[in-house]
Amino acid sequence: MLHVAFGKMSSMSPNSGSVEAIFRPLAPGEGSVLTEAIRAAYGDSYDVRWVYDEAEVEARLEAGTYVSFVAESGEGELLCHEGMSLAEAGDAVGHAGQAVTMPVARGQHLFTRTKQRLMEWATERGMAGMFSESTAAHPFSQRANLDLGAHETGFLLGWIPASVDNDAAADARPRRQSVALFYAKLGDGHERPVYAPARHRDIVQRTLELCELRGTLAEPPPDAEIPERTGLHVEVDEDHNLALLTAHEPGSDLESAVAAERHHLFHRRNVDAIYLDLPLENPATALLADHLERLGVSYAGVFPNPRTTGDVLRLQSLHRARIAPDDVTVASDHGRELLDYVLADLPD
Repeated sequence: MLHVAFGKMSSMSPNSGSVEAIFRPLAPGEGSVLTEAIRAAYGDSYDVRWVYDEAEVEARLEAGTYVSFVAESGEGELLCHEGMSLAEAGDAVGHAGQAVTMPVARGQHLFTRTKQRLMEWATERGMAGMFSESTAAHPFSQRANLDLGAHETGFLLGWIPASVDNDAAADARPRRQSVALFYAKLGDGHERPVYAPARHRDIVQRTLELCELRGTLAEPPPDAEIPERTGLHVEVDEDHNLALLTAHEPGSDLESAVAAERHHLFHRRNVDAIYLDLPLENPATALLADHLERLGVSYAGVFPNPRTTGDVLRLQSLHRARIAPDDVTVASDHGRELLDYVLADLPD
């Protein structure tokens, strides 16, 4: 394994004619590298706004809540960037993103090679894994994740705003786009029970097995205590025009609590989509989640959420976003099976 913590490495792809690249992590004072790369690739349309703030990028690099790897030419020209966010420095699972390949380097598999360096860095530090979202507007970044050993864990329909300019997409019409969730296992996490609702047990089980997650499906204990009121955190993402609801403590009023927030967010805040996270290590998720089908809430996948312990069952509800099967591209047989499940679970 290459040691990449502080030094530079050069790498030549075995493909004939591939560009030689030097891979290294960004230092805390190099926030402008990311901001300039994002602007070069997306203009002002990228849907994570903090990447345009050089001081914010540098603060995250300094705090250890963001790790950034770049590929450069021998002359120091940026060729590719890949980053990883952490809820706190030292977290076991990271969230990869901000992948940018400059036009001069396209076709050289530099995204795969740069992310591989980032994964090696994370493995050396004992991390358990890395989640990421890949656009479903085209299969290229999905194939790269599959090449790196990652697997699909879900699909977030309508996640990307129509305003994001993606020049690799086949369809130039402005509409909300979807993403595929991927998980790359780097090490063993902790053994834990997984309380999935009956309706989704089979697909959750297949996800656990394929991604080699150390969770084991379990039945809620007969004496499981359900609190009267749901602990619900609501975060509205103005840039995405969507909301993320985290039921960190599902209670007996889960259905009514979600119904009230859903109505407010759709009809007062006019968001396009809502995503609801339920903790899979809490027996209440298995006991209460199936009732949410009446609200038009459907399956999205398995995902980490820093506001809960362990992974979450992510559900989704679309308002003004309309998704057709042809809008979502997949790159593997498992991805097709999972997407078919997600689409079939949508309300009529």
